[in-house]
Amino acid sequence: MSEKRKYRRLPITLTLEVSSLFKQNEEIQIGNAEFNVFNISKSGIGFTTTTKIPLEYYFNATIKFDDSGDCLKYVVRIIRTEILEDGSYLYGCEFVGFASIYDYLFDQYESQIDE
Repeated sequence: MSEKRKYRRLPITLTLEVSSLFKQNEEIQIGNAEFNVFNISKSGIGFTTTTKIPLEYYFNATIKFDDSGDCLKYVVRIIRTEILEDGSYLYGCEFVGFASIYDYLFDQYESQIDE
């Protein structure tokens, strides 16, 4: 089966700590949930967590690519979920308002993976 996504998913291992989600004038406190990011692309991220969170909510995140010191700060919208066999949750998210000026960071990261 061919990939239908616009951008290639790149494997990555990092942890985000998220304490709140928001949607318009609503905010949900979720404690200090750990989101274990397993892939990233120019359009979004995939992560797993033991915390159940609602779809269509947003959170602020910072991604640091390896030891380069380059960081991206962005808003992420949760767009899909799946319950895994171990009882944890897998989430798919998209970047919101992501400036294409940062595409070079993904290109650099992808070239490191392909080496």
